[in-house]
Amino acid sequence: MLNENFGDSAWLDAQYNNRARVPDHAAHLAQWARDSQLARERTACVLDVPFMLPTRQRSLLVPPTLDVFPAARPNSPVLLFIHGGWWRSLDKSDHSFIAPPFVRAGVTVVIPNYNLCPTVGVDTIAWQMAQALAWTHRHVAQHHGDPQRIVVAGHSAGGHLAAMLLCCDGRKIASDLPAQMSTSALSISGVFDMQPLRQTPFLKADLKLTAAVARRVSPAFFPAPNGTLTAVYGALESEEFARQSRLIQSRWGARVVPVCEAVPGANHFSVLDELTRPNAQLHHMALQLLKR
Repeated sequence: MLNENFGDSAWLDAQYNNRARVPDHAAHLAQWARDSQLARERTACVLDVPFMLPTRQRSLLVPPTLDVFPAARPNSPVLLFIHGGWWRSLDKSDHSFIAPPFVRAGVTVVIPNYNLCPTVGVDTIAWQMAQALAWTHRHVAQHHGDPQRIVVAGHSAGGHLAAMLLCCDGRKIASDLPAQMSTSALSISGVFDMQPLRQTPFLKADLKLTAAVARRVSPAFFPAPNGTLTAVYGALESEEFARQSRLIQSRWGARVVPVCEAVPGANHFSVLDELTRPNAQLHHMALQLLKR
């Protein structure tokens, strides 16, 4: 059932415009950038690796690339982290700070970029992230990662894309890939029903979602995948972000989404910081997924 407020433009902006909801959002973004620069300087990494198939690259203005932060030992679990920004902003280079605490814990970290809206649509971005996952499955062993232990995680728009990848059938990408390239995903403040965003004023001009595309890229309307999704959101986030996580659990069931919970005291930006704090519950949650 649709919320009666979904036709109210002001209400939708208030629910989904996180920069307006969090007055100090710029400080969070600036800190991410500083910490990311330090991460690239102080952590072994391989930057700007092309991952798109050549046939797809020709149609893109700037083919996206990914960064790899290898673990010290071979056969390590792999975290593929997808950044947020409403599919229209931010960059993998703003999120290198995710890598160091996981590398120290024995995890290889892969952080891909994607082309941004409105240059491309959300469906194209989802396809690009499927290609990033395919590259990771094929090549991560060269960076000490175990292709059989890939956990996909993402924040905000990246949380949506992580859920999309859990449903991705690798056999539809290439014959050398398995059906299930990842069996675990972590969605942080993800969006799983895209229909409200069609009417959200600050987004709709860039996303250009038709009803058909919104349905096609809404994981809440997909059959439940074989893997498991952990869905978390900040306790200080809007009721819509809480609803989105509860929705995916109700649609896919508690077997597929066993965890759907709020991170105490966190807003849309500070919730991501909880992923990188070694003593934080969200960090431990991610490590449990990685080291199953």
